[in-house]
Amino acid sequence: MSSPRMSIRTHGRYGAVLLLALLVSGCSSVESMFSERGGNECQWNRSRCLYEGAYEPGERDYAEQEARRLNQAALDRLRRGAGG
Repeated sequence: MSSPRMSIRTHGRYGAVLLLALLVSGCSSVESMFSERGGNECQWNRSRCLYEGAYEPGERDYAEQEARRLNQAALDRLRRGAGG
């Protein structure tokens, strides 16, 4: 039979390993928010991504098309995540 002291040490080690694993997985989740397609700074600070200058020829149409595409991709991800 093992001593109680040995059992506490063993549980402490397993607890430390589990805590480390949780920290690492949490960091990778946070990292993925920032690394997704070149970063996502607009989500955190929207004013940095707003452009108030004039559009070049064809740029407005492209921007609107890209916004529709990105919105559709986000909607598709939400639907897949919700199982629908």
